[in-house]
Amino acid sequence: MPITDEFKHTSPFGIINGKKEYLKLVEQNKDKFLGYQFQIHDSLYDENNACVRYTGIQGDFSLDVSEWYYIKKGLIDKIVAYYHIGEIREDRKLSE
Repeated sequence: MPITDEFKHTSPFGIINGKKEYLKLVEQNKDKFLGYQFQIHDSLYDENNACVRYTGIQGDFSLDVSEWYYIKKGLIDKIVAYYHIGEIREDRKLSE
């Protein structure tokens, strides 16, 4: 995964600090992170950042998202994700 060791992910679920912590969470919750199809609606790019608005679709689940990506030395250093999660279905909750 092209992220820095100091990677930081911010979303309505909270903040994840560090590449190891992020990859650990993804590994523990593969069913919630992997297997999506994406419909890209808009995107903006600059030299060291980008913003993408998309719908992520996984089976009968879909989520409208806007994400800001901040790049450092060719790697993603930070992602700030915006989306409304409302009530979280039991099958969508992250395990710890």
